[in-house]
Amino acid sequence: MNYAYSFEFEIGKLWICTDKKSLLEISFRDSLVTKNYEIKASALIWEVKKQLEEYFSGKRQTFDLPLNPQGTEFQKKVWQCLTKIPYGETACYKDIAAAVGNPKASRAVGMANNKNPIPIIIPCHRVIGKNGKLVGYAGGLDIKRKLLEYEK
Repeated sequence: MNYAYSFEFEIGKLWICTDKKSLLEISFRDSLVTKNYEIKASALIWEVKKQLEEYFSGKRQTFDLPLNPQGTEFQKKVWQCLTKIPYGETACYKDIAAAVGNPKASRAVGMANNKNPIPIIIPCHRVIGKNGKLVGYAGGLDIKRKLLEYEK
């Protein structure tokens, strides 16, 4: 069984979605969640909430959660690479493309970033344009900006 529950955080409402053993998704949108999950706060959901609260309060820089993001092998490779971007730092799409072994795949990295099912914990907000500009974020650029500000 898969579970989902929503909480209000500093950046707005987030849905936390899990199976019995791992975090599957964090969503900014109600419509994407309520169709696929039983609305119930499991023990794992409470742990994710706690760690997110610690992150937003500045007490946590890394997360210790079992993750199970669903995607293609390339997407998973990109998402794994994102977890290596240190707290408070950023990387550009070209950097990530090079790190996954395909320096010309900046656009594909952007598409994988866009499909990241576990934002914040898999820190796609730390990926910015080559020129230093904030580009693309599922929760909107205002939220991306706020997340980067939390980490300063």
